[in-house]
Amino acid sequence: MRSPAGRLSDSESEDALHSTPLLQKPPRGSPVPVCCSTRYNLAIIAFFGFFILYALRVNLSVALVDMVYSNKSMERNTTSEACPEHSAPIEDFHNRTGKKYHWDAETQGWILGSFFYGYIITQIPGGYVASKVGGKLLLGFGILGTSLLTLLTPIAADLGVGFLIAVRALEGLGEGVTFPAMHAMWASWAPPLERSKLLSISYAGAQLGTVISLPLSGIICFYMNWTYVFYFFGALGILWFILWMWLVSDRPETHKTISVSEKEYILCSLKDQLTAQKSVPWISMLKSLPLWSIVVAHFSYNWTFYTLLTLLPTYMKEILRFDAQENGFLSALPYFGCWVCMLLSGQVADYLRVTWNFSTVWVRRVFSLIGMIGPAVFLVAAGFIGCDYYLAIAFLTISTTLGGFCTSGFSINHLDIAPSYAGILLGITNSFGTIPGMIGPVIAKSLTPNNTVEEWQMVFCIAAGINVFGALFFTAFSRGEVQGWALNNYHRHLN
Repeated sequence: MRSPAGRLSDSESEDALHSTPLLQKPPRGSPVPVCCSTRYNLAIIAFFGFFILYALRVNLSVALVDMVYSNKSMERNTTSEACPEHSAPIEDFHNRTGKKYHWDAETQGWILGSFFYGYIITQIPGGYVASKVGGKLLLGFGILGTSLLTLLTPIAADLGVGFLIAVRALEGLGEGVTFPAMHAMWASWAPPLERSKLLSISYAGAQLGTVISLPLSGIICFYMNWTYVFYFFGALGILWFILWMWLVSDRPETHKTISVSEKEYILCSLKDQLTAQKSVPWISMLKSLPLWSIVVAHFSYNWTFYTLLTLLPTYMKEILRFDAQENGFLSALPYFGCWVCMLLSGQVADYLRVTWNFSTVWVRRVFSLIGMIGPAVFLVAAGFIGCDYYLAIAFLTISTTLGGFCTSGFSINHLDIAPSYAGILLGITNSFGTIPGMIGPVIAKSLTPNNTVEEWQMVFCIAAGINVFGALFFTAFSRGEVQGWALNNYHRHLN
């Protein structure tokens, strides 16, 4: 969005709410600390919180490989013999003391997808509660609850698959409130000129949590047994909760050790941002085609993302036949690439808009096309290259890495079309974006009862087709300017 330097007229007011405060300068004569400042300390603590959050989410994907009996001994879930063992047998070093269960492919799909049945419920309510009671308690207890339930996972698995599914769904309930709660806190803590830095630091922990927890879970499974995966990450979550409650406050005004200069700087920079709550134009919002273009893109992208996130370790073992230790490292590699791409693509997107004067809608569409069609092409290619292990890993890594472009595509288009209601729009699109996590693994597992190469090709082709459709739909109907329903509602409140 373009930000005029002077006072805005009514005809330019679509930029007023979101852009004008960004032009404010820090109070003269007041130092603006960065190093060791309270707000950056909050970002670092939040970084580790989201690191743990995603570790708690994805560790089951690796542990589940060791929780079930070898598929070649089961009638409906057999390991593919199309590819030979990738590496020399090292069975003697693999600890196999963890209890194993007779869960078929469909049951495993329900276990992996159950998390999202809880996660989808608390998306929008989480933001509402955080606005009332503050984000500190909601985020803290969300991660604490998830950590405690993670510690109970081995017991739940022993009690039966129904108990395990219930525990995972409850974990989803706890994690569902975390992102809205963090947004609510940053509304009070992040000066407008520092929002991108602070939010990128805090949320980068999520991707890095995936990168590190996947191989670390593989190591723990290999040298100890799968139960310790849940004990380790659950204990880390409890330790983080103690630090969070001790060091963090909901607002700068209530923080005990913040410097006077930093508190004044934050409050002065936000004085025109924290306005009274406005009514929401729900009907016009839900009739907005640009909003639904984001919904379709978000749903489509997440279908591929969640399918790979939950099933990549299984594919590594059953088709490419990597051992548990290699499995974790190689499953993490694509997400490391995505993490790097997210950081770089954001810089490139802003460079194109500021330096080369590309329109907002052009950047959003092109980055979404690259981030969705590119992964679709390499995902299909990965399924048709046979047993070339290194090429398969390379294609899967490139596929997931290119998905990082979407961070500067449809993922932030909410701010372009309705800055006043971006949080609500995110809750709506993220709710739809959670559905693939619920049904994607179940469908994929149902399509691969025998774990043949041909079955996995079908899984990859379906995901790629959904990705391409979402990219084309977004390109056709997305917009880069503030929509009239958001603009008109803003004018009514001004008057």
